Amino acid sequence: MRTMIDFYLDLPKRFGKKNAFATRIGSGVYQYKTYDELLTDAKHLAYGLTETLYERDKVAIFADNSYEWIQTSIATTLLGAIDVPRASDVTDQDILYILNHSESKVLFVENETVFEKVIRLEKDLDFLNEIILFYPPKQNKELKSRKFKISTLQELVSKGIQLRKKDPSDTLFLNHTIKDSDLFTMIYTSGTTGTPKGVMLTHGNIMFQLTHLPLSLKKGDKTLSILPIWHIFERIFEIFSLSYGACTYYSSVRTLKEDLKFVKPNFMASAPRLWESIYSGIIGTLNKSSFLKQKMFQIAMIFAKRFFHSRQIITGNVLDIHPVVIWKQMIRFVYHFIRFFVIAIPFFVFDFLVLSKIRNATGGELRGSVSGGGALPFHVDEFFNMIGIPVLEGYGMTETAPVLAMRTFEEIIPGSVGKIFPKTNLRLVDLHTGEVFLDTEIGKFVYGRKGEIHVKGKQVMAGYYKNPEATNKVLVEDWLNTGDLGIFTSNHHLRIVGRSKETIVLLGGENIEPVPIESKILESEWIDQCMVVGQDQKFLSALVYPNLNRFDTMPGKEFWKEKEVIQKMESEIKSKINAQTGFKSFERVVGVIVIPKPFEVGEELTAKLSLKRHVITEKYKKEIQALYESK
Repeated sequence: MRTMIDFYLDLPKRFGKKNAFATRIGSGVYQYKTYDELLTDAKHLAYGLTETLYERDKVAIFADNSYEWIQTSIATTLLGAIDVPRASDVTDQDILYILNHSESKVLFVENETVFEKVIRLEKDLDFLNEIILFYPPKQNKELKSRKFKISTLQELVSKGIQLRKKDPSDTLFLNHTIKDSDLFTMIYTSGTTGTPKGVMLTHGNIMFQLTHLPLSLKKGDKTLSILPIWHIFERIFEIFSLSYGACTYYSSVRTLKEDLKFVKPNFMASAPRLWESIYSGIIGTLNKSSFLKQKMFQIAMIFAKRFFHSRQIITGNVLDIHPVVIWKQMIRFVYHFIRFFVIAIPFFVFDFLVLSKIRNATGGELRGSVSGGGALPFHVDEFFNMIGIPVLEGYGMTETAPVLAMRTFEEIIPGSVGKIFPKTNLRLVDLHTGEVFLDTEIGKFVYGRKGEIHVKGKQVMAGYYKNPEATNKVLVEDWLNTGDLGIFTSNHHLRIVGRSKETIVLLGGENIEPVPIESKILESEWIDQCMVVGQDQKFLSALVYPNLNRFDTMPGKEFWKEKEVIQKMESEIKSKINAQTGFKSFERVVGVIVIPKPFEVGEELTAKLSLKRHVITEKYKKEIQALYESK
């Protein structure tokens, strides 16, 4: 198989009557679609689109997770077209830019609300010809447009059924000219600048991921879908599930607790925010429980921690940044080998009495989860792995479709993102000198030294659509500059320690460009300088230096501690960054730190007055940490 067309057409032969997708229609009630039905539905829709779409045309999908979404995506692929996905909460700015920049001819929308957003902007849309609704409007309301043809998904499917009766063969899909280098999807990165970049991912990018992911499922496994499918992380996981004959259940954060109970999933893709939420829920419940239950849990965790750590040492799954000398390794191994067997019996007793109850809250059949889209807090990471719910943290980005590194069940090391992906090369580059001090392609290794991560592999994007300047900035001689900072450990695992680029990734996986937020904040006459922070946190915060001319304060006075100054900074930022000024909820600044001195050239600023973000973050590390711990 060379393309995703081949992959999809092969699914019914492999898994036919097995369930492929399940949609929640009520508490504990799901509507199923088999692999046979999935491809039949997709083929019907594809035939219904034949008069509109041709190979390599762009098809936008503005919708959230649903069976109709995957049906539409597969139909688009079968025709050799390219899907351009986005969520249903798409903004006016996104609609205009994405549809015009991608030159999408057809747009699928989830519902009437999204449809009306698009129609308000129809006079400014240059390439769109047709809008198709997943679901018809309520009360049979007639939807009109002066410019576009309006259809529903069901109308196109019905049309496709009639056309397929005349030609029931798959000739339409087999006689294609699509190659592995052709585009499969184009995903526009999140941002508030109004000009997000269109990441071009090829059929070859996706096929490479499917072939080399160091993970496997069983035929008939049940997986949960809770992350946005337009993100490549969730999407590749759903395609990966299809490749093993698993059934994907569409869930949401709102219904997750119930769905875990009824579905009893075997595996799921998740974001750090989800695990932190579950962790907080467990601790919150325990704090309300009886004294005896709290003590039982504390004792269980003491044994679980020692048992887990000793097992990690015995199996060699240790976060050794630098090589450990042989005699120290031997002493460590002997000590933990003895401790492992000494505490094994009490651990298994308390595991049965206490920890198994926590695992049952996830359905009792969860073998593990892949976490991506941001760094997993170490204490949360360690907690779930200690209680027997393996979390395989991964690392990647949209531009790498997305996986670059990930843990496996055999090598779970909290604090790392596992080994670099098979047939993928890694470089670490000194930020200040540009020295390439680690290069796996030529076997050059340096352990424990921090550097910018550059990667090369067949999962790396073809580039940014119609944006050679941005492409050439991050992609040089097939090496992609990720903008992340990493350390290579002595056992060849990768540890992510920060970002050199400006993009901030929150715990929930939201990608945020800080510059537009900072620019808006600096519109305030009360604020002289600012920098937004929040990497791997729940929310954004800002370091701000006030315009002291606006305050009645004396030089040398500790103005950064004054209640009046802090409150004014908070109110000014709140007035600038909100829904009314065009910012999304996760882009709002919650925490504020007033700094005692301005950013200066040569220290926090470059000669061009650009912020040295990594320098500033390191300088105010304690203040930032204290702020997030207090929230």
